This record gives sequence, structure tokens and C-alpha cells, in this order.
Amino acid sequence: MTSDRDVADQETSGREAHLVELVDEAGNPIGARTVDEAHRLPGLLHRAFSVFLVDPAGRVLLQQRAAAKTRFPLRWANSCCGHPAPGQSLDSAAGQRLHEELGVGGVRLTEIGVYLYRAEDPETGRVEFEYDHVLRGDFGRDRPVLPDPDEVADLRWVHPDELRAQLEVDPDSYAPWLGGVLGRLGQPPTAPPAVEAAPTSAAPSAPAPPATPSAAAPSAAAAPTGSSRRPGNDGRWHVRSATGSEEDNPAERSGGR
Repeated sequence: MTSDRDVADQETSGREAHLVELVDEAGNPIGARTVDEAHRLPGLLHRAFSVFLVDPAGRVLLQQRAAAKTRFPLRWANSCCGHPAPGQSLDSAAGQRLHEELGVGGVRLTEIGVYLYRAEDPETGRVEFEYDHVLRGDFGRDRPVLPDPDEVADLRWVHPDELRAQLEVDPDSYAPWLGGVLGRLGQPPTAPPAVEAAPTSAAPSAPAPPATPSAAAPSAAAAPTGSSRRPGNDGRWHVRSATGSEEDNPAERSGGR
């Protein structure tokens, strides 16, 4: 007899076999890999989306990621996340995931920015390396929400200012991309994406040497590894040294954006 836990594990395994769209640092498609392949170290840069549902008072809906998640389980994140299939529109993919995760539909979404980041999960050994389209949708608090317990452990509404303060005090309770995508709520929709290394609680390590592209796979954008990085606001990767001083990464982004 198959248990509910077995069914949830099979569904998670099935999602890991779905294809995601690999992109370069300008967001141009360059290939496809499975979810599982894209999230194994060192990570392949791929297209993703993060949705914020916002109520009339300006509060945002957060979800606590289910324990079965293979990346950053039980951490609080934005309302809904996912990956469009290669060639799939953001509206279609995000609407599908809102229905699957939260049981809601008919939400009009607007793209408000892009967050390009990389973050390693020290607990699962997986990595997020995403060109993340941030989407906003107005949503009344009186509307019913029916979260899938295999996707969502809990829900809560919070004002962005309160959330920013919580991220400063207790960052490890939150998904590492949350601060970056939250920042897009305060930017005009035309703001260019900023490249950042999302915070993580993994032990510091030295930056990895540049990867050599292989003929067997598209050469997704590479980034330095290790949690000693901190984001700059000039479109470059920065490395924090063991003494706490900041030095530019010699393998800085080329071309800028």
C-alpha cells in the first residue's frame, strides 16, 4: 500500500525530472537541463520566477517551504516560486504554480524586475543559480488559499518593512533569495537586474577557478563559490576576505548589464 509520504516523494522526484531553460547572464536561452541537473554543484544558470501576492494594505504573503523540498526546506520564502519550461511564458508557468502550490487562480501578474543570484544549500548540497523574474499580483486577504501540504508547510502575511527587519535579525529562517526579490518591490519595473551572491550559512570557502566549457553541455554563466561573497551594487561579484576586508573578485563579470 502506498502512503501519502511515498506519493509526495514520487511527486518531488517527478518534478526534479522536469526541464528548465538554461540562460546566459543577459537572460538569453542557451539550452535545457532537468531540474535535478541544474541544481547540482556547481549549478547551471537557468530561468526562474518568484511571485509576490500583495494585499490592499501592502502586506505580502509568505510561504514556509515544505520539508520535502530538495533546496532550502522549511525556510520562509515569497508567495510562490518555480521554473518555466523551455519556451513557456512566465504568465503560464506562474499561474500553474500558483494553482498547484496555493490553490489560487485568476491573479493578474506584473513583472517588476529580475534578480540574478547564486546560493548553495549547506543542508542538502544543492545550489540555486537563477535568472529570477520577480512577479507581483494584487490579492485580497479575504480570498481563499488552499496550500498543498506537500509544497507548503505554513503561510503568513507580513508588511515588507517588518520582513526586512526580520531578514536582518534571523536570515537563516528565510530562503536566501528572499531579500533580493523583496528589494524588487521597491524598484520601478524598468530597473535593470543586479547580480548578487545570496547569503548562505555554509562554511566559507575560496572562490573556484573558472570552469572550462565542455562540448557536451551549454556553458551556463559561472560564479564564484563560497559564502564569504557579499553582493555589490555595481554589477560585480565581490569577495570578503578572512580578515573582513573587501576585495574585488578578479573574475569579475564581463560586459556588465
